[in-house]
Amino acid sequence: MSVTHRRMTKADLGLVLDWAAAEGWNPGLDDTAPFHAADPDGFFIAVEDEKILAAISVVNHTDDYAFLGLYICAPEARGRGIAYELWQTAMAHAGERTVGLDGVPEQQENYIKSGFELVGSTVRHTGPLASGPAADTRPANAADIGRMTELEAVASGVAKPRFLTQWFRPAPTRHGFITADGTGMVVIRKCRDGYKIGPLVARSDVQARNLLQAAATISGEADVSIDVPASDRTLTGICRELGLAPGFETARMYRGAPIFESDMLYAVATLELG
Repeated sequence: MSVTHRRMTKADLGLVLDWAAAEGWNPGLDDTAPFHAADPDGFFIAVEDEKILAAISVVNHTDDYAFLGLYICAPEARGRGIAYELWQTAMAHAGERTVGLDGVPEQQENYIKSGFELVGSTVRHTGPLASGPAADTRPANAADIGRMTELEAVASGVAKPRFLTQWFRPAPTRHGFITADGTGMVVIRKCRDGYKIGPLVARSDVQARNLLQAAATISGEADVSIDVPASDRTLTGICRELGLAPGFETARMYRGAPIFESDMLYAVATLELG
């Protein structure tokens, strides 16, 4: 049988997220719907004899910007060029857009060969999150979605309305908090193992600490992970003060004009969608 490419259905995406869990990526329990909403045409699989062999996403957030993630190949299909051929199909979906990705160490040289350039790095901090006073914060609700989407766009440098409208929607496994003055926010979601925080946007170290401690009311004693730009020394310091230890690191890379975050304290929503 020949290998064919097609776009993922929601069911396919759920299976690929199971693959991601098996690879140790620890996706959220309810990531499928907001991921798919970001760009239903941006998720691709390679199939042979009705079996999925490889997967990738290139999500077009705007007319100028896309993000690549979920690049996985089944072990039995590696070494056949299947994943790279699917890569080419997915990259064509981005057209002339700038494409960002968070590259794992073993793939970074391959990304450079494909025209990506290193801009920075992101460090995952993990551990039980110390609780404490969460002054000037409150649980976010559906009425806050527009404001939270605006805050993330300013902090990250690019708008992601289709994705974040779903991501910020309150759900049993995903909770948001916003500051009383509406200038900072955080989301925490239940994952296969523990919790992940993201995005986090704050205008001061006090605000960031309060938001993280608000998130701690959800996670309790479970491990929490947050992906922080290595250049953000203030947020890195806050994570360490609250008991989170640095570990896993990825490289932020771009094909095309890079996108730079603002000077606000910022942590990404998810490495798969930027």
